[in-house]
Amino acid sequence: MTDHPLGAVVQGSLSQGLEVRLHSDVSVEQMRVGKFLVVQGVRSRFFCLLTDVSLGTANPRILANPPSFQDTFMRDVLAGSATYGNVELAPMLMFTPTEEEENNPSQPEDTSLGSFQAQTNADIELLPVKTIPTHFSQVYEASERDFRAVFGWEDDPTRRNFAIGKPLDMDVPICIDLDRFVERSNGVFGKSGTGKSFLTRLLISGIIRKQAAVNLMFDMHSEYGWEAMKEGKEVSTVKGLRQLFPGQVEIYTLDPESTKRRGVSDAQELYLSYDQIDIEDIRLVGHELGISEASLDNANILEAEYGKSWIMQLLNMTNEDIKLFCQEKQGHAGSIMSLQRKLMRLDNLKYLRTACPHNYINQVLESLDAGKHVVIEFGSQSNMLSYMLATNMITRRIHGSYVKKAEKFLQTKSPSDRPRQLVITIEEAHRFLDSKIVHQTIFGTIAREMRKYFVTLLIVDQRPSGIDNEVMSQVGTRITCLLNDEKDIDAIFTGVSGGQNLRSVLAKLDSKQQALILGHAVPMPVVIRTRAYDQQFYAEIGETDWSELPDEEVFAAAETARAELGF
Repeated sequence: MTDHPLGAVVQGSLSQGLEVRLHSDVSVEQMRVGKFLVVQGVRSRFFCLLTDVSLGTANPRILANPPSFQDTFMRDVLAGSATYGNVELAPMLMFTPTEEEENNPSQPEDTSLGSFQAQTNADIELLPVKTIPTHFSQVYEASERDFRAVFGWEDDPTRRNFAIGKPLDMDVPICIDLDRFVERSNGVFGKSGTGKSFLTRLLISGIIRKQAAVNLMFDMHSEYGWEAMKEGKEVSTVKGLRQLFPGQVEIYTLDPESTKRRGVSDAQELYLSYDQIDIEDIRLVGHELGISEASLDNANILEAEYGKSWIMQLLNMTNEDIKLFCQEKQGHAGSIMSLQRKLMRLDNLKYLRTACPHNYINQVLESLDAGKHVVIEFGSQSNMLSYMLATNMITRRIHGSYVKKAEKFLQTKSPSDRPRQLVITIEEAHRFLDSKIVHQTIFGTIAREMRKYFVTLLIVDQRPSGIDNEVMSQVGTRITCLLNDEKDIDAIFTGVSGGQNLRSVLAKLDSKQQALILGHAVPMPVVIRTRAYDQQFYAEIGETDWSELPDEEVFAAAETARAELGF
């Protein structure tokens, strides 16, 4: 915390936040929504987020006859007394020293500030705000030590901290606690073009680097595995997870030809069969296929008669076969014929086979059990029907396996039986978590179960308002880029205490490289400039094989390292 105060608290409440009048020597233009400020009370110290900025006047007559813009002398005379700047703060955390700390301050000459300042380290106990500071408490800009006290440090040996970005106006890392992050389902939100995929790749890189969990990524647009296009006017690419962590990430593909065309030579093929499709899978893609509830009811009759082979049996039936079947089993011929026509569209999916002699899903499970991170690419099979069907089929079986492992662990209590924490990443998440179907899909089940079976979701979406409210209330950490739609903004703050104070913060984000983080993995909401996903990041986080890099990249990385070490 800097020694120079910015302003003083003039009024406020615990529910509505604090109003602060800026001192005359502080320009309102220095204040930005999302800034991190500290209020020094009589006993406690309050860590706050700036939520609004406004101008005020002591006398409305000034506005009736304002001074000329060229009259700098009159403007300076009025500044601070007759005219002033106001900011609104939302208190998020507070620190109150014990009686022993108060009686033995480290800097007794300055009992109002110095004794507190000495306590700003990772060991202080920060608590939720239960009160507010007194009138005229001084407000200060946060220091690097304040950020470290609240958000920790990436090299903390006691926690898996990962630096995800920096504050808007300071060069100090903001960390999230990855252990807390992976134990609940989380979300990355933002409208199209705000960098959700880059932010997601950043988070997963941190999870891999810190070994916080294993990841299963359903890569709809082939952006996470090998490489991805970089946004901007110039055509260039950034490295995918396989390039950063060649020994830890495996790529499976549902479209081998597309994957090879993009230069990925070591991806493993993955096929699914019709007998692996359950009615739950068909229900999920019912809207895409145009299947009615009546047809799904008749699908239950077919499954009861033919078991897992019911789809192949149906596709091979003639109209006469269907009529005869309905006479014997009391089905509806029209609904079954309609179901047959709709399911014929599945023949267009390249990864579906009549039968698979090899169980590819078990192969994916074996990779996850071995601690490998798996990216499943869709290639040209990235339409919503294809993506939703394959994702649901694979996830349902993997979740079923994890339930069995978790139950065994609860019985034996043996550390060797404990399943690895699994994070499943899905895009276009509102398609899976819509309120109409969420209670019937495996993704709704995982989101509601939280960490009970060691499986959580990382949902990536541009329309959070399309996600069921109950599921949104269970999302532990929300990392949100710019959103414009009021419904989407409301959805972000579902189940969040004090969400109204943060609405203006979210609405004022830049369209690139800025995000609001709130929830389980951070002690308080914070606005960040997201960490750059570039050559420096590759060197800091990946398993770099220097022998394969061009000489200029090696020299550039060496110069960066020398500069950081002060040589």
